[in-house]
Amino acid sequence: MEIVFIGVGEAFDQNLPNCSALVLAEGGQGAKSILLDCGFTVPFALWRTMLKEPDLPGPLTLDAVWISHFHGDHFFGLPALLLRFYEEGRTETLHLLGQEGMEKTVLAAMDLAYPGTRAKFAFSLEFHEISPGAPLSLLGLSLSAAHSEHPRPNLSLRLEDANASIFYSGDGRPTDATLELARDAHLIIHESFSLEPDTAGHGTVPGSIEFARRAGVPELALVHIRRDVRAEHMQDIRQAMDQAQGLIVHLPEPGDRLRV
Repeated sequence: MEIVFIGVGEAFDQNLPNCSALVLAEGGQGAKSILLDCGFTVPFALWRTMLKEPDLPGPLTLDAVWISHFHGDHFFGLPALLLRFYEEGRTETLHLLGQEGMEKTVLAAMDLAYPGTRAKFAFSLEFHEISPGAPLSLLGLSLSAAHSEHPRPNLSLRLEDANASIFYSGDGRPTDATLELARDAHLIIHESFSLEPDTAGHGTVPGSIEFARRAGVPELALVHIRRDVRAEHMQDIRQAMDQAQGLIVHLPEPGDRLRV
């Protein structure tokens, strides 16, 4: 399994695309690709990244998109993504996955952004709504979810193929349920908004490190760090990473790739 970081920024970072990762996994019938979250700046970064790397599949081959929750920096990029698929002649079904209300919310956003256009699509949208405690098998992959603590309901995701498993937090503070979901995965990708010891509704850099330790996971990627924290406190972030003994901690940039 390989993870390509499309964006690592929070909602309003002027330098970094919204937090999003492309997962290349081994499905039941060959390689599959799933995009984790699609905020308003993600489609442009996705095309830029996938076209720049010759060994990556083309954007039109994307199999699925996972949406963790309905904040704009995590799903408002879907209308632009879908319309570009239409303009470039996509014909293959696209799977859209997320929590209850996914289909209604995504179609409403599409009709608001580009009224009437989805009727012209030559590809179909297949929606899959996931609930905690009810794993889903799709494309030869296993997906399980749990609620984090966030102002809007957010589902953290565990994604597994035949060889590896990753945990993607979406947004929000860890909960007992997300800890159990992450346990013994190969990699955690966790929203780490601040350095504060306790930030309501969000993860922190120290909290994400402790979360990964408690989950028994060997590698952690810190993403979605508040723009001023990343700009003004990089030394503190690096110090926390260096002190995470027994844990490999990554601070990815857009375009970085990890294999697990």
